Amino acid sequence: MKLLVTGGAGFIGSCFVRMALQKRWAEQVVNLDKLTYAGNLENLQPIAGHSGYRFVELDICDSSGVENLFRCEMPDAVIHFAAESHVDRSIHSPAPVITTNLNGTFTLLEAARRNQISRFIHVSTDEVYGSIEPPQEANEKFPLRASSPYSASKAGSDLLALSYYTTYKLNISVTRASNNYGPYQFPEKLIPLMISNALEEKPLPVYGDGQQVRDWLYVEDHCNAIRAVLEKGRAGQIYNIGGNCSLPNLEVIRRILKATGKPESLITRVTDRPGHDRRYALTNEKLTRETGWQPQMRFDDGLASTIDWYERNRDWVQRVKSGEYRHFYELNYANRAE
Repeated sequence: MKLLVTGGAGFIGSCFVRMALQKRWAEQVVNLDKLTYAGNLENLQPIAGHSGYRFVELDICDSSGVENLFRCEMPDAVIHFAAESHVDRSIHSPAPVITTNLNGTFTLLEAARRNQISRFIHVSTDEVYGSIEPPQEANEKFPLRASSPYSASKAGSDLLALSYYTTYKLNISVTRASNNYGPYQFPEKLIPLMISNALEEKPLPVYGDGQQVRDWLYVEDHCNAIRAVLEKGRAGQIYNIGGNCSLPNLEVIRRILKATGKPESLITRVTDRPGHDRRYALTNEKLTRETGWQPQMRFDDGLASTIDWYERNRDWVQRVKSGEYRHFYELNYANRAE
């Protein structure tokens, strides 16, 4: 099998590319990535010399470039990770998420349709369901109630992708995963940001009361789930992917501080994010029933492994935290302490 992976230099995409080649899920992987601030080719060093690996720097909104790539490579399947994926960035500047997440997805779908690609996996997020009141858990038929430009753009791209199954019979499945964590994650998301700040004994900024609840999914469990959908998922279907581990953000931060031996006095309250969803929760029942997949990594074990990776790779952290990251960090957190 030859796979075309979009966004394969990002956190989740690079993990999937590494696993696909190292575990021999595919003989060849073509990695298409624009290399934005969150795309890092260092994430692919473990397989950079693999004979079945090819990297192509390309914007998914470049219709002629994407069309030429599809015609040249003729992949058996497309795994579409590429997205502007950070909520705060979408709040500060919504235009890029609309352009990339909607127009880019459209460009890929058109190329897949014209070139009769056999399989297409569109990777989405549980954020399309919006905030969910306990004790409810979202299944795949739950209403879409996106709260941010990011989640709205993903909800729109989900519907667009599914329309290509209904209208053109493109063999497509949509996955919606909960919050991922693990090695190589760009330190703007909660867990890597808190780990890197704790290791440097810098303040840990916590939105509002910190009681926002998220379900945590180890990145390799997520990639195994995508493989299960690729191989066993049904066309035109949506599959939720969760880690079965719902925790308030403040509890996660306290566990990080305990594991790193740092004091809770580093916790700093900042003004809450506009439109901040209170609780995400979803069920994996459909995915487990149809493919047999279940998350394997216990959260405490995954967190310990992730902290250990960041401790051993401080040079990597410092490199990615320069430049564009610093601009974002100051824009979002500076002068917001309550």
